[in-house]
Order: sequence, then C-alpha cells, then structure tokens
Amino acid sequence: MNVRVRNPLRILVLGAALLSVAPAAFAAGDHAGGHGHATDIGKPGQAAQAFRTIEITMYDNYYEPERVEVRQGETVRFVVRNEGALVHEFNIATAEMHASHQEEMRMMVEHGVIDGDHINHDMMKMDMGGGRTMEHHDPNSVLLEPGQSAEITWTFTTDAALEFACNVPGHYDAGMTGEIAIEN
Repeated sequence: MNVRVRNPLRILVLGAALLSVAPAAFAAGDHAGGHGHATDIGKPGQAAQAFRTIEITMYDNYYEPERVEVRQGETVRFVVRNEGALVHEFNIATAEMHASHQEEMRMMVEHGVIDGDHINHDMMKMDMGGGRTMEHHDPNSVLLEPGQSAEITWTFTTDAALEFACNVPGHYDAGMTGEIAIEN
C-alpha cells in the first residue's frame, strides 16, 4: 500500500472523529436524495460526450489532484480510485450541500453501513422507516472501499462555487476536499 501522509495531525483528527461519532442514531433519511438533486449544480453526462477524462486518486486525508479546472457547459469524465486504507467518497457539490450530506454520512457510520475500511452493502438497502434507505447511488457521488474505482461523468452547467469532498465523518474536517474552478 502506498500512502503518503502530508500531515500526520490530520490522520489523528480523522481517526478521533471516526471514533467519536455520537452513539445516538439520527432520524433516518433517504440518503439517495442528499446529493445533487436539490440544487442546480450541473447534471449527469454521457461518457461518450465527455470532452476529457480527469483521474482523481483518494488517499486517507487528501485527493490528487486537489484542484480541477473546468469550463461552464463542459462534460468531464472523472475516474476515481481509492488508494487509502479507509472508505472514501468523491462528491461534487457546494459547501452547503456537503454540510447537509455529512449528517447522512454520520448516520451511515452510526448504523454500521460504513465500518472503517468496508461498506456493509446489504445494510444500505434496509428500510429506515417510511421506505427510506441509506443507498448511495447519486450521479454526482461515489463511495468506495480501499482499492475500488468508479467513474462519474458530469456536465458543469453552472458557475456555482463547487468542490469535491469526502463526507465520511471527520474526513471533510481533516481537509479531504478539492476545488473545482469553473471558467465561463
């Protein structure tokens, strides 16, 4: 395993945050609605229509690259790989959307859906009440175990202030974010 620790304190903060998740469960939410559906941040694109491919590598406290530049209206294919030792997310959203989504991700940890280095996929489909689940299948987001990879193709239809981030509890706060610079 090739893990580069740029700031050992970030790893300690990350570990403490994961261990300190409150034991009380949050009210169940439909995880599927918590990403890119509520706000106009762009739309899913077709890989065949992507102008280019950007490779994103996730490590345990950062992304490579940490910044991407796109043009408004451009369709980009992201190939995302998790080279860290923990479960990580690549989610395209605004800072406000990430803050809201972090509560859903915290619930996934509290209910045992995310358990450090693996995802309990069967638990994602459990009915949390009212037919709501913790499935993680939105077009602007992927949740990956160590060694996994996935693709997102996204069309940037807006010049909103977007970032990509990992919303697993403690990861965003440890600095696992990246900037999306949108040129008009």
